[in-house]
Amino acid sequence: MPTPSLAPSRSVRIWDAPLRLMHWLSAICFFGAWLTAESDALRPLHITLGLSLAGLMVMRVLWGLVGSPTARFAQFVKGPQAVLEHLQALVRGPIEPHAGHNPAGGWATLALIGLALAVSLSGWFTWQAGEFYEDLHEGLATALLALVGLHVAAVLFTSLRSRRNLVAAMVTGQAELPSKAGIPSNHRALAWGLGASLLAFWFWALQPGSPLQIDSGDSSREESEHGELMPRKDGALARVQHDRDADDSDDDEDD
Repeated sequence: MPTPSLAPSRSVRIWDAPLRLMHWLSAICFFGAWLTAESDALRPLHITLGLSLAGLMVMRVLWGLVGSPTARFAQFVKGPQAVLEHLQALVRGPIEPHAGHNPAGGWATLALIGLALAVSLSGWFTWQAGEFYEDLHEGLATALLALVGLHVAAVLFTSLRSRRNLVAAMVTGQAELPSKAGIPSNHRALAWGLGASLLAFWFWALQPGSPLQIDSGDSSREESEHGELMPRKDGALARVQHDRDADDSDDDEDD
């Protein structure tokens, strides 16, 4: 197994701005949704954060296909042999730092993205179709929480073994690497656009007139004057005849 390089290290950019923003915003959205899950009063915020997490994960998948080299799946998704060798090296001692995800971290990234999408999708079904999906949603959320905990522990352990602060690298985008080239662009404008879009969505979603701002105490979906179905807490569709229509029917019978 190769020993850590003794070549002088220099600070290079390994994570671009959009990837770092997606990483930390995803963490905020997930933990915010977790903390608001049991509150009916905060249900609109819970739904907003869940939808935001889904959107961020879709963006992360797209960025994994066309983004910077260290963000691309093709760069960090390795075969089982590479993962096994990396884990063995971690156990033995100091390891050569990676300019991006290590082989085990690459698969952890895929698992986190996939599970976050599953949690968001099951949450959407719970909101739309009622308690039938609630247990699935809670189970997936618990599994994601456990995976996040494992991910944090692995990052801290790998930081010790590689003698490199992986958390700081995800904040600044920079890392000390021996004779390694960094990524060519920070894509700062894209990060600003992503952040502004998410803030605009939050502003819209949390407005009193937003479709997400539904009284969680409503027990039925009522049909409005123009025939739209209003949301119901358990997601079921219940068409309630409008009072004016009922009055018109009574008048017809009287005639």
